[in-house]
Amino acid sequence: MNNSNNQTSEKVEFNLFSEENSKDPFAMFAQMRAKGSVVPIPNPMGGAGQTWIVTQMDVAMEVLKDHSRFTVDMNSIDSGNDIRKNLSGELGSSEPQTFFTGKSMLFVDEPDHRRLRSLVSKAFTPRYMESLRPRVQEIADELIDQFEGKGEMDLVKDYAYPFPINVISEMLGIPQEDRPQIHVWSEAIAKGLGFGKQDPAVAQHLRSFAEYTSQLVANKRIEPSDDLISQLIAIEEEGDRLNEDELISMITLLIFAGHETTSNLIATGSYLLLTHPEQLEQLKQDLDLVPSAVEELLRYNGPATSSGPRYATQDTELDGQLIQKGDVVIPLLKSANRDEQQFTDPEELDIERKIKRHLAFGHGIHMCLGAPLARVEGDVAFTTLLRRLPDIQLSIPQEEIHWHSALSSQGLAALPVKF
Repeated sequence: MNNSNNQTSEKVEFNLFSEENSKDPFAMFAQMRAKGSVVPIPNPMGGAGQTWIVTQMDVAMEVLKDHSRFTVDMNSIDSGNDIRKNLSGELGSSEPQTFFTGKSMLFVDEPDHRRLRSLVSKAFTPRYMESLRPRVQEIADELIDQFEGKGEMDLVKDYAYPFPINVISEMLGIPQEDRPQIHVWSEAIAKGLGFGKQDPAVAQHLRSFAEYTSQLVANKRIEPSDDLISQLIAIEEEGDRLNEDELISMITLLIFAGHETTSNLIATGSYLLLTHPEQLEQLKQDLDLVPSAVEELLRYNGPATSSGPRYATQDTELDGQLIQKGDVVIPLLKSANRDEQQFTDPEELDIERKIKRHLAFGHGIHMCLGAPLARVEGDVAFTTLLRRLPDIQLSIPQEEIHWHSALSSQGLAALPVKF
């Protein structure tokens, strides 16, 4: 449905970064949707240019798939409203390149995006991910073995974090002893990097992460093994179209995205089930509903709050709203997934909901590469947790749960449970 007549050029002062909204942003998202599908907000990084939030699903999908009018590559736009330019300036041009500073498939469109993504896409097909299921199941059981007899745990620290990082680390060939440090970097980056945040400590974490990846690649060149990093190095050395900066960027992205978002899915999904006891009981009675439940948990409160920013390549109209060349357009995924025009009772959690589509993994060519892996991990993680700890419950009051968030992501700091 077109909402052109609802659009307004009035600048609405929605505070996306307040403590209250970071805990529960959905009331604010509903207010934004009521204002229209394309809502102006103050520039999160200051400076010239306008920033627009896209609140509804159809319009968000339009932005995410229209690469002629909206690009992820800020370098192709002469604009004063460059969010990543601010970060690049903090890092300095001599610093190691990372997936945040432009050598990544996150920040290029076709044909470069297709070239970069094709190098790793074969390792992330649904068929290959399913072939990993036995080992993924072993990792889940090994983790629960460690705390099953204790009667309590922090579900974030003891399960939601180590589960996906062990899976992606085994795929990539990351040594066991390095994984805790990777988590420190990733958590700091996820908390401190986002629109409206300028944490100077993030630059150091980015540098350390990139330096680690660079050394990891150097070690794999000397001693290759049967892992994805060694495969990517072999492709590069065969003269394919992957240079050193792109290689390091790709691997850093796979390490970070391969566990951070899935960790949030498992932790947030567990919290949602524990605070919706009827849904939890229904799921425990029929674990065959877990794949359906995973999709609903992704829709209801997925790990990614927004997609990465898009930059208008020209003056254009978006659902009745004039967007000027260089303006930043940010599809708000969590708002689109609660779109009243797309879902019946979207504010209700329903693990049996028949979902035709959601935007938790994005849309278009930049849709999350790891979606098949996240679905397998989510299926195994929730099934194993409820099968082995069927009486699991929160061990602190719900109002004491602490969230950390930016515009781009949201996650739980901790989730104390008992069983």
